[in-house]
Amino acid sequence: MTWSANGKGEYRRLFDLSDRVAVVTGGLGLLGRRFCAALADHGAHVAIVDQDITDTKSFADELVTTYGGRAAGFSADISDPEAIAPLASQIEAALGPIVILHNSAASKSRVLDRFFDSAETFEPEVWREIMATNLDGAFYVTREIGGRMARRRTGSIIHTSSIYGVAGPDPRIYEGSEYRGRPINTPAAYSASKAGVIGLTQYFATYWGDKGVRVNTLSPGGIADGQNEVFQSRYSARVPMGRMGAADEVTGALIFLASNASSYITGQNLIVDGGLTAW
Repeated sequence: MTWSANGKGEYRRLFDLSDRVAVVTGGLGLLGRRFCAALADHGAHVAIVDQDITDTKSFADELVTTYGGRAAGFSADISDPEAIAPLASQIEAALGPIVILHNSAASKSRVLDRFFDSAETFEPEVWREIMATNLDGAFYVTREIGGRMARRRTGSIIHTSSIYGVAGPDPRIYEGSEYRGRPINTPAAYSASKAGVIGLTQYFATYWGDKGVRVNTLSPGGIADGQNEVFQSRYSARVPMGRMGAADEVTGALIFLASNASSYITGQNLIVDGGLTAW
């Protein structure tokens, strides 16, 4: 669908998402909550998908109270391919046809310490667990909801990747670094899963390009959230802007990719990293 401005206010309305149904997987996460709030604030009706049904429903009520519109919470294991079609049907029965999908769900495994094991000792079952959510789940959700969009010939799909889906981590940043009191690194499973998400984006952008469905990736840089001062200072020294990002600083890019403001953009990876990957 092409778009052109016909008068005053039309450019501002490019970012208006009024009455569009948006799905956010991982909607209770650090970024997921901000993404849901930003979508609701721009007029979208938001389906929050995460594992805890009580918390998703509570957050949905919070969105409605704060922003108006409609919101609903849903529980699903997106790594289970059999769970996705029923989930999509439940969402559309509650809110209407899905127009926006944001795949934000990601796993650090059930045992966080194992997520931070070295590459040499990283266990296969942890690798598989991370891939099952970060990559397999993104595929299952995209093919189901994207297929519905394609049949209706409209929709925008946004995947969350990472700077470490396009560049390797600098091991020097992690010497003495901690996350909520434990030593950290960026494991190969995380990088590989996020690189795979970018591949999915490019595949589905061409697969549905003539069906009115746009597919893009949003790749945040480091977001301040529980890292110790060693990590924050070393990471910030690698960033041209000299600091880590804040969760709310990623939301504008999401709204851009979800809205008509990006109507001729598909198959792209929008990196929001303060310039880190420019070096």
